[in-house]
Amino acid sequence: MIMKTSKLLSLIAAAALLAVSSLKLTAADASKEVTLTGNAVCAKCALHETKECQNVLQVSENGKNTSYYLVQNDVSKNFHDDICTSEKGEKVTVTGTVSEKDGKQVLTASKITPQK
Repeated sequence: MIMKTSKLLSLIAAAALLAVSSLKLTAADASKEVTLTGNAVCAKCALHETKECQNVLQVSENGKNTSYYLVQNDVSKNFHDDICTSEKGEKVTVTGTVSEKDGKQVLTASKITPQK
């Protein structure tokens, strides 16, 4: 009986350690910067999805289109005039961190570079 209890406790400890390790790995991945290239458009003016202007990066990867909604930080706000009211948008490269909120991909930009 004592042997079975110690094995059970060891198994529970191993499972807890694995769970904590997975949480740390997920948090580290979420804070990792990525660089994405796509078409920047306004969610209000071009996509008609929001009541307020917001930058959206549309990226085509492996035949699938993904929209990344940029967080309203200084980098995003300073770039918005370049794309607002343009139906076609502008090809850009954005560096930042990606997360998911309400089923949408959210990109916190640290740098936006127009492509020529």
